[in-house]
Amino acid sequence: QDKVPRINRDELKAMMGNSDTIILDVRAPQDWKGSDRKITGAVREDPRNEITAWMDKYPRDKTIVLYCA
Repeated sequence: QDKVPRINRDELKAMMGNSDTIILDVRAPQDWKGSDRKITGAVREDPRNEITAWMDKYPRDKTIVLYCA
């Protein structure tokens, strides 16, 4: 079984603005709407939808970072 690597805040900050990185906000709708903290440039994807419904929109040669907290 493959493990998905985790990164910390500093690692994410270093990746931000890099054209090879796509940041996806996959928080639950109520958590996303109620939050005043959002990563600038992150793309919103609804986690209630099947991941296969939206993952094909993103190039496979990019680093994709998903966050939910």
